[in-house]
Amino acid sequence: MRYNSDLPRGNNPVNASAHQPPQTVRANGIDICYEIFGNDDAEPLLLIMGLGAQMIHWDDAFCEQLAARGFRVIRFDNRDIGQSSHLTGGKRLTPLELLKLRFLRIPVAATYKLIDMAKDTVGLMDALGIKSAHLVGASMGGMIAQEVTLSFPQRVRSLTSIMSTTGNPRVPPPTREAAAVLMAPPPRSKDEFIARYGQTWKVLRAGSFPEEEALDPGRAERVFARGLNPAGVGRQLRAVLASGSRKERLHGVSTPTLVIHGTVDPLVRLEGGKDTAASIPGAKLLMIEGMGHALPMRFWPEIIGAIDKHAHGAAAKAA
Repeated sequence: MRYNSDLPRGNNPVNASAHQPPQTVRANGIDICYEIFGNDDAEPLLLIMGLGAQMIHWDDAFCEQLAARGFRVIRFDNRDIGQSSHLTGGKRLTPLELLKLRFLRIPVAATYKLIDMAKDTVGLMDALGIKSAHLVGASMGGMIAQEVTLSFPQRVRSLTSIMSTTGNPRVPPPTREAAAVLMAPPPRSKDEFIARYGQTWKVLRAGSFPEEEALDPGRAERVFARGLNPAGVGRQLRAVLASGSRKERLHGVSTPTLVIHGTVDPLVRLEGGKDTAASIPGAKLLMIEGMGHALPMRFWPEIIGAIDKHAHGAAAKAA
């Protein structure tokens, strides 16, 4: 199923033959499901999705439009989500643990951390024969992309961190409504999941987006069909909380960096994006008015245009 295929795709549409269907490869000791849009000789660009979000949350048409700008776009399911490996272990995060972390700085126990997910990303690149790539990460995906840039700088041509943060505990927490969405118990049926999906994204978008809401039931059906893993989402959240702050380490980053953040983000507040940009020397900050913690279609032209300009600009300087 394709979504939003009637949207403009730039001046150089990608041929259907340049779209490779989902495949699975062994990388960093796990199976990673990935999908490629664009020509093999184009600039490689990896899209890293956020907490509990499958790779298809990078909308098909969003990927196609990036590919039409001259990128080989690779999206993939992080560990513990979608059709990549589901791990085991760990308990559901409790409000008490969150309080201890926030006020007493008592670390959260985790089965794995963001560095392990960064190694998954690099392992996927190795499996695909990609020496270096442009990284674009959203929310937790931005944190993973930051960690790849910190730990494997030679593998990153440019970094784009979207609606993400540094892990700095001084950044304001989510709104009460967004936090409730994050901590809600998993749905018990398909119908409940589809209803919850629409409710969740309505909160995270933080505005009126009827064109998105009309597509939510179909998107939810697709996510459900690919498989849910509530325990895995819990392990991912623990990975984020257990990984601590990257702020001081980010001061040493020399990779060309773009930070994109919505002005009304209820989950990762705007201060998180500002902190990221302020922590990385030379980073550019693009604030998108009216955007929450989501990538609605109405903002795609600005977001895709900014990624295109940033990544190709970095490539031109490196040449």
